[in-house]
Amino acid sequence: MTVVVAARGSAQEAIDRVVPALVDELVASRITAGDATLWGPEAEDEAGKRLGWTQAVTISRPLVGEIAALRDHFAEAGVTRIVLCGMGGSSLAPEVITRTAGVPLVVLDATDPGQVRSAVEEGIESTAVVVSSKSGSTVETDSQKRAFETAFRAAGIDPAERMVVVTDPGSPMEEASRAAGYRVFLADPTVGGRYSALTAFGLVPSGLAGVDLDQLLDEAEAASLPLAVDSPSNPGLQLAAAIAGATPRRDKLVIVADGTHVVGLGDWIEQLVAESTGKEGTGILPVVVGPDAPELSSGSPDVQVLRLVGDSRATREVADDEIEISGSLGALLMTWEYATAVAGRLLGINPFDQPDVESAKIAARGLLDHRPEPTEPVFVEGGVEARGPQELLAGASTIAEAIDRLREATPADGYISVHAYLDRQAHPELEAVRHHLAARSGRPVTFGWGPRFLHSTGQYHKGGPAHGVFLQIVGRSSTDLEIADRPFTFGELIAAQAAGDSAVLAEHGRPVVTLTVSDADAIAAVIAAAS
Repeated sequence: MTVVVAARGSAQEAIDRVVPALVDELVASRITAGDATLWGPEAEDEAGKRLGWTQAVTISRPLVGEIAALRDHFAEAGVTRIVLCGMGGSSLAPEVITRTAGVPLVVLDATDPGQVRSAVEEGIESTAVVVSSKSGSTVETDSQKRAFETAFRAAGIDPAERMVVVTDPGSPMEEASRAAGYRVFLADPTVGGRYSALTAFGLVPSGLAGVDLDQLLDEAEAASLPLAVDSPSNPGLQLAAAIAGATPRRDKLVIVADGTHVVGLGDWIEQLVAESTGKEGTGILPVVVGPDAPELSSGSPDVQVLRLVGDSRATREVADDEIEISGSLGALLMTWEYATAVAGRLLGINPFDQPDVESAKIAARGLLDHRPEPTEPVFVEGGVEARGPQELLAGASTIAEAIDRLREATPADGYISVHAYLDRQAHPELEAVRHHLAARSGRPVTFGWGPRFLHSTGQYHKGGPAHGVFLQIVGRSSTDLEIADRPFTFGELIAAQAAGDSAVLAEHGRPVVTLTVSDADAIAAVIAAAS
């Protein structure tokens, strides 16, 4: 199914005005040819090492047979469960691919001790694990890997029989994994993590889980030629113009699944677009919502609604000032990658770096090293502790008051972002906070599970426009989980990640309110206060 982009209102005006210039500048063909000069001299070095995704289909084809052979080997060994340990692009793309195909894949992109324990303890005898990291230095992935190695050994299983590693050639993880006897798949080092959906990072876990990889690559290949041609009908150019070229800019991109067969695509788009564009004080903020979201009817001049629809027939009637896009999964992955790269050019930024992601990692490592005493809460209500700037929370004594103060601090063109550092499998009800705050504030609200979102919208929150306010919901679990040969536990790690991100956001002048919950009743109290 080819990709169709349709729009009305300011988005269509942007397509009509911007796409001809992109065609005249040969932007599509230059991207495909690896022209690193498209994003300016400051981006040229990084871009020159990050355009391999345009050739991903050709490079990845030889992997299909290797992955199928390993899947057959695991099946003969009694493996019926595949777990993926990875963060950001290493986990989001396989999650979309497997959910769309209807095959089971356990994605562990968390450090909550309860969520990790559940993933590790369930059916370890019939489990194989894919560990995905470009370098192997990602603390979450390294910690998850150690947890599974410990579990396999406790079950009398040699980890080398069940662990598969996807990494870049020459990385420390490649060397350590080969020394340990693990099966290693090498990814293309000229592809950044968020553009890696059709490389080994996306294909190995998906193929081992049972996805038809040939079909996925065929879909992407069919889209590659239209995306490489300098033509007004190029869907990548059309989509880029629609999301980044409107005058005035509509920089909150509200994404809703509305008939598409692709499951969870919004979360993958969120990471690709936010991390690629949210820097130098500008960017596009994806806001992933459900069909009844208040943002869809807000009429805010800075909101652009984009609907993921079933097929081209659905795009014949598009609501005013909305965008609709349809297509097969492989084609949509390629189209969004091209569109995001072109959007970077339109915004005047480098879409291939992530200069503000490392700051939260550094802050978390510092807190793990020094372990400062926690600050006293501004107030405690029931089982919920509230922390935040005195100038924001002075006089507040209830959760509802604290949330109202944060809501009232949201600029007229701003947004609210909710970050939940809890077990997302155990507490999906927390996502209701997003809807409640959007309805009460009249502003776009994003929701992210920590630390998963740090590898997604985290870059935008720190490097994008300074008009976000932030609500953290963190847990205080009575149970914890050790990490082999590390001086910290999973509970200590997720606490440091939450505190570190809060500190970095505060350093950037972003208001942050942190609510610490101790049990399910406290979580319910937060949801009630938000409503």
